[in-house]
This record gives sequence, structure tokens and C-alpha cells, in this order.
Amino acid sequence: MAIIKPFRALRPPKVYAQEVACLPYDVMNIEEAKEMAAGKERSLLHITRSEIDLPEGIDVHSEEVYNRSVTNFAAWQEKGWLKQDSEPHYYIYAQTMGDRTQYGIVGAASVDDYLNGIIRKHELTRPDKEEDRMIHVRVNNANIEPVFFTYPAVREIDDIVESIVKNEEAEYDFVAEDGFGHHFWVVRDAEVNKKLEDLFLSRVPYTYVADGHHRTAAAALVGKEKRQKKPEYTGDEEFNFFLAVHFPDDQLQIIDYNRVVKDLNGNSPDEFIAKLKENFDMVEKGADIYKPDSLHNFSMYLGGKWYSLTAKADTYDDNDPIGVLDVTILTSSILSPILDIQDLRRAKRIEFVGGIRGLGEIKRRVDSGEMEVAFALYPVSMQQLINIADSGNIMPPKTTWFEPKLRSGLAIHLLD
Repeated sequence: MAIIKPFRALRPPKVYAQEVACLPYDVMNIEEAKEMAAGKERSLLHITRSEIDLPEGIDVHSEEVYNRSVTNFAAWQEKGWLKQDSEPHYYIYAQTMGDRTQYGIVGAASVDDYLNGIIRKHELTRPDKEEDRMIHVRVNNANIEPVFFTYPAVREIDDIVESIVKNEEAEYDFVAEDGFGHHFWVVRDAEVNKKLEDLFLSRVPYTYVADGHHRTAAAALVGKEKRQKKPEYTGDEEFNFFLAVHFPDDQLQIIDYNRVVKDLNGNSPDEFIAKLKENFDMVEKGADIYKPDSLHNFSMYLGGKWYSLTAKADTYDDNDPIGVLDVTILTSSILSPILDIQDLRRAKRIEFVGGIRGLGEIKRRVDSGEMEVAFALYPVSMQQLINIADSGNIMPPKTTWFEPKLRSGLAIHLLD
């Protein structure tokens, strides 16, 4: 069963919360980070993307960048822009996108749960990206950015969250520049904190990494390192835990993750379409944007026209948790055999576009001549994600896109 503990968060005073809070380090490039932090001296980007404070062209993995992060992190605390709570708490972090709000519980997840499979994963991680975040955790001795977890919804937990949200004033409540609302409560009642801890331990068998696999791995591995350096550890030390926001699975929505390809691998448009018809039922939809309406239905944009592609029944296996995924069907029936894109992680001829940008973005990239063809996919379901994680399988690259992204800086977990 899942171990999720209350902790003493390091967090901004209410007056600074909106300025401190920022998007995760890995959803932007350095130019975008500089722009986002412009005019915001308290932005956490000065800590998570500290290269923005250093000369242009610096190696982002250099010692100087990590040292600047440490310097800025200490300065934020000295100046009172980040202060640690005197008692351990859970925290409720809600996000609003349009007419939908999702309510997560901020708590300290267990390194043991990661090592023994209670925390379940659905993506591969890259050692170089893991090492970068491990260094960041090591040098700052803190989990500065949260990871995004989900768990099978528990009615009693939902009821506690609902009661707090209805009856207590939010500690932070703001709308970010992207239009998404962020709301944050401190669970101050010690009995309620104990009740939540007991409910996770008794009612939640597994938690699942929704977003942030590299940060999760890095946090857990640094915790393991600290144990090795302190063999007399008891298991209660803060380095045995890391920062995560836990959302019930029935409140989350996965957004589509689409593909654009630079060329047709030597095929003319007519030849390409003829090959597609071997495995798909195709319907031309014209110039108006067409969005897939069900699993195994795709939309394609080519030559100024949209097409509906529905995979024929013999091209997938509904009993195979990986084979049934539309990303698998697209790869096995189009990208690999026709377009000769064999390794999605390294191929230079394909790029991925989060559905939050809309299908107009993939159309724009084809119309501009930058790309030749675009494919839009029906979103993966939460149940598909859980089935894959439970079976020990790994999703293909760039399968899931969660939105809104967690804002970093509302709560930080210190390791000592």
C-alpha cells in the first residue's frame, strides 16, 4: 500500500506565490525561460533554470549553472521569499482549466515505494536526463519541483478534500499567464493529516507516475544514495521521501499527443495514400480541421486536406495493452513501414506536438512547408495508462500529455 507522508514544505509567503510559481523546467527552452522570468526577480526559474542568469551560450550542465542554482536557492530563503512551515502538513493543490478543476494532495512519496514497485511507471527514462536532475537535487539538497502522480480514487479522501476546499480559505489563489487557475490550501488539522495518511496506507494499493518520470527517478535515486552514505538510517529521514502531487484518477484527462513528419520518404502524395489504404479505411474531409472521434481513428493533414483514417480490425490486438494503443498502430502501420521512421526517440524527421496547442498548430506546420504530413491521435485513457503500468509494460515515446502542468515553487521538500 502507498506511503505518502505530510511534510514541512518550504514555500513562498502568500504575497509572493504567483511570482515565485513557474512552469516545470523541461517544458521550455532557455529563451522561453528568460522571457517567462523577465521582470520577475522572485521567479523559481532562477533556481530551476539558473542558466538564465549566466552568460549566453553557457553549457546548461556545467558546474557553474548548478552552483548558481544553489546560490539563488539560498538567497530566496535568506530574503524570506521561501519559508519553511513549522509543522508537517499535507497540502491541497487544485488546478482549473476551462470549466474543469482537478484536486491533488501534495505529500512526500516514499523512496521505498519507488524501489519496490508500489509507485508504477509507464515510460522509459534516459540516463543523461536522470543525471541532470539528480545533480540538481543533490546540490540543493531538496526536491524543488514536484512530480505528477495519480491513484485510484478513494471516496473518503475526496470527501476530506471537498470539505477543506469548501470551508477554508485558500492559501494561494491565482490565474497564471496561460489562463489556468492555481489554488492551494494547507491542511492544518493534525487529525485530518493523520486520517489522510492512514487512508493512503489502507486504501491506495499503488500510485502511478503521470508526468515527471525523470524527476521521479532522480529524486528516488538521490534518496537511495543518501541511504548508502548513512547505513544507520531509520527510514524516517526526509531523504527517504520526495515531493509529489497525487490526483485521483477520475479527475484527470489525458490530452492528445500528435505527430508531424518532414517528408513522405520518397513517396508522392498519391503513392502514400495508396499505401495507407492497405491498413486504413480513408475518408477525405476537405479543408476544415478534422479531429479523431474514437480510438483507432486518426486524422491526417496532407496537401491542404484533412483525412479520416480508421485502422482496419486486423491491424491491432485489443487484448495487448501496448498493441491496442493508437501510437503503436500509427508506428507499426505508417511511421515504420512507409515513412521509415524506426526509432521515435532519436529520429530527426518526426516531431511531436502536444494537443494543448490544437490541431491548428500541426496544420500550420505543414502549410508552412516545414513539415509534409501531420497525424492527430485520439487521447489515451487513464485506464489504458493504468493497465500498462500494472502489466509492467512501457508506453511508446510521446504518448501522453497532461495539462495543466504543475507549477513549481508552491511547495518544496527539503531532504534534511
